[in-house]
Amino acid sequence: MPHTLERFSIPAMHSRREFLKGVSLTLVAACSANPSGCWTADAADAPPIPGKEGMIVRSFRFLDLEMPPEYADSFITPIPHFFVRNHMHEPATLDASTWRLTVSGEVKKPLVFSLAELEKLESHAVVNALECAGNGRGLVDPHVSGIQWQKGAVGNARFRGVRLADVLERVGVKSTGKHVMFRGLDEVPGKVPPFIRSIPLEKALHPDTLVATHINGVRLPKHHGFPARALVPGWVGAASCKWLAEIKILNQPFDGNFMYPGYRLPNEPMKSGAAITLENSHTLTDLNVKSLIAAPGDGAKLRSRAIRVRGVAWAGESEVARVDVSTDSGATWQAAELVKEHAKYAWRLWSFAFKAVKPGGCTIMSRASDSQGRVQPASVSWNPGGYLNNAIDRVNIYVEA
Repeated sequence: MPHTLERFSIPAMHSRREFLKGVSLTLVAACSANPSGCWTADAADAPPIPGKEGMIVRSFRFLDLEMPPEYADSFITPIPHFFVRNHMHEPATLDASTWRLTVSGEVKKPLVFSLAELEKLESHAVVNALECAGNGRGLVDPHVSGIQWQKGAVGNARFRGVRLADVLERVGVKSTGKHVMFRGLDEVPGKVPPFIRSIPLEKALHPDTLVATHINGVRLPKHHGFPARALVPGWVGAASCKWLAEIKILNQPFDGNFMYPGYRLPNEPMKSGAAITLENSHTLTDLNVKSLIAAPGDGAKLRSRAIRVRGVAWAGESEVARVDVSTDSGATWQAAELVKEHAKYAWRLWSFAFKAVKPGGCTIMSRASDSQGRVQPASVSWNPGGYLNNAIDRVNIYVEA
């Protein structure tokens, strides 16, 4: 049934404090006593988030939710299983009737769009594997700070909205306009810098880059950016600003905390503990080639020696060409079967069947390759943000006698 709700607010509650109290008195009290404990929580310890039951709570303070690997079992990720990444507090109240999108900067005719005006533009849909740049940070060695994502800060969804290029055509970008800045309605606590990012004009004008208003056939839920978000397909999730309120055309990349020092990679491999500088690094853009084993789960005990391995693989702006699986800790590799359903920017399902030679422990590994010739590496170079960790995935299972 289509989602027709045009206003998101916290019913019968007047503040975020009351909302958090309603969700979990126990957890909020624990956070007050130990602020560091607010940032991460085990799924078993954290209260269920309405509509997101079963997700792993990585941060309760700003609400960061990770998808358990076993949920990566369909081409389109259901909204309840789609990860949530917030850098700030979500807007307490969002009203589609009063929401406005301001477009200004290096343009000939600044405009302000209502949601109704925005949706008069031609609609376009894109299936996109959206992944947080820090997905896999918790697996980085040596340890780096930040949300300790494991494998599930990723999801594949069908986004629909209007082409950003059509919006920019209405305002007329000047020849001095080279970059496009996004600002959302995140509620910024204290002295924390606002979450603002920019992308090059060339990517903004690509016909698949959207101002998205729908996901999987329904209006964007609040956790995913209602009433509109940027959708920059194939690029790190940070580029796709949620609760979009302002687009500004700039003559250079935006100068702010989430452009530098945040979301940058070193130009050359660096020693652990080294610092990123503007000169020795570059802004994160497109995603790496990567695979994820959805089943069997890590630590699974199996009674049958006949085992089917299933998973997904994605490659940013490129396309997944193949997935290879090893059942002997990487000594040998065999090609997995790719499911036919696929789309540019989307993840692709794959499966591999084998028979365990004998009872006991077994390490299963998956390695994806893409149409650019990139191959998922055995390990990745360390970087201070723990970004783009696409090391070969592996699970350890035990086959019972």
